[in-house]
Amino acid sequence: MPSAPIANLINALALCLLPIWAYLESPEPSLTAFIPLGFGVALLLCQPGVKVQNKVVAHIAVLLTLVVFVALFMPLSGRLDGSDPMGLARIVVMMLTSLVAMIAFIGSFRAARKAREAATE
Repeated sequence: MPSAPIANLINALALCLLPIWAYLESPEPSLTAFIPLGFGVALLLCQPGVKVQNKVVAHIAVLLTLVVFVALFMPLSGRLDGSDPMGLARIVVMMLTSLVAMIAFIGSFRAARKAREAATE
C-alpha cells in the first residue's frame, strides 16, 4: 500500500488528467467532465500539507477524496450500458485511485494515533 502522500498525488493526477482526456475524446464534450478535475486540483493544493502530515489538510484531502469517490458512482452507472468502454475505464480508474487514497489515509491516521498513544504511555 502506498503512503498517504503518494496515494494522494496519484489520485490527484488521475483526477486531473483523465477528465481532460475524456473531454478531448468525447464526440459531444460536456463541461461536467471537468468536475473531477476541480477535485484533482484541490487535492494537488493539499499535497504539501499531506506530505508534512498536517492533520487539518489531511482531513480536508480525505473529505475531498470521499466526495469524489461517491460522486463518481453517478457517471459509473451511466457508463455501465457498454456503449463507451473507455469512458467506463476512466471512471473506474478514478474510483480505484480514490479508494486506494482513502485506504492509505485511514492507515496513516491509524498509525499516527498509535504513535500518539505509545508516546503518552
